Formats: sequence, C-alpha cells, structure tokens
Amino acid sequence: MANVYASQHPLVAHKLSRLRDRRTEPKKFRELVREIAALLAYEATADLLTMPRQIETPLAMTNGLELKEKIGLVPILRAGLGMVEGFWELMPSAEVWHIGLYRDEKTLQPVQYYNKLPIEPTVSVCIILDPMLATGGSAVATTDIVKRWGVRKIKFVGLIGAPEGIAVMQKAHPDVPIYLAAIDDHLNERAYIVPGLGDAGDRQFGTG
Repeated sequence: MANVYASQHPLVAHKLSRLRDRRTEPKKFRELVREIAALLAYEATADLLTMPRQIETPLAMTNGLELKEKIGLVPILRAGLGMVEGFWELMPSAEVWHIGLYRDEKTLQPVQYYNKLPIEPTVSVCIILDPMLATGGSAVATTDIVKRWGVRKIKFVGLIGAPEGIAVMQKAHPDVPIYLAAIDDHLNERAYIVPGLGDAGDRQFGTG
C-alpha cells in the first residue's frame, strides 16, 4: 500500500499485543495507548523540516537544528484523546485542536458534533490522531475539515487499520501518509476491525 507505514518496531508489537488482550484494564490500556502513540510519533515525524540554530554548549559554540514547522495535533473525539499525551511527550509545544465525530450505527457514516478550529490556520503541519482506522469515514471527514481550514501538510496516525478503511482514506486523500502500529484482517458486519481490540474509546474510558 503506497503511503501507508505499518510499524515494524518490536516494542510497538509487544505493547500492541498487551493492548489487544481483553483482560487489560482501562488504566493499563490508557498507558499502552500513550506509549504506542509516542513510538509512532517518532516514526511519523522523521521528515519534519528543520532550520539551523547556533547554540553554546558548556565548552564551545556549535551549530544545531530546531523544528521549522509549527505542529498541530488533531485528535478525533473521543478515542483520539488517549494518543495526545504520547505525542506531547516528544512535542510539548504542539497545539491541540479537537474534532468531534461519531459513527451513525445505521448508516456507518461519520456525524460531526464538535469543531472549534479558529478561522485561520495557526499551524503548518497537522497530525490527525485516531486509534482505529476502520471504515475510514471519520479519517476522511477530519482530513476534509483540516484541508478546508487551510493546512496542506497532514498525516494520519492510528493504532490499527483495516484494509477497507485504508483504501477509503487513500482514495479520498492519497497525499496523506498513514502511520499505524498494525494492519489487521478485515471489518466485520458491524464495521469493527478483526481481530482488532474492541472499542478503543470504551476500553480507555471504562464505558460500554
């Protein structure tokens, strides 16, 4: 799959296995989501632009680098919230803008209920966060919103993707790279990823 990056890191695989386990309690589940998000953040930000900066060490002046682009994190409510802290640990200055979508269980289409983006973009790079790329509807809708906002450099980062959702996202936004911890087998009749890990929101927040 072009422009799709499934992590091959052993730590990601190890933590994802614990995340999938139905016996993992919400507290541990949230910790694992944060930890995997941080590992994926490292992989997803490898191409960020930098600019030179002169710094003084305790011994001498030297040339260093700092990030050139201003980064915005866009977690899709509510499940995407759990991934923010992992990214913030590496990029504490990143802005966070929330997009609220829920899936209509009859039509399986995303319905927007929250969007507080300012009129003009305040960042040059947006990283959309959502643990599950299932049907692709929420990812496509959020990317549509961010592009209309005026940001053109966009990445999607999730934990698990289904081939169906990846295909939908790639068809709608082939320019947006997709970073995942794993690509699973398929969607079931309820549009849940199989083998998956269940409902990421419910498992994080102890509901359902």
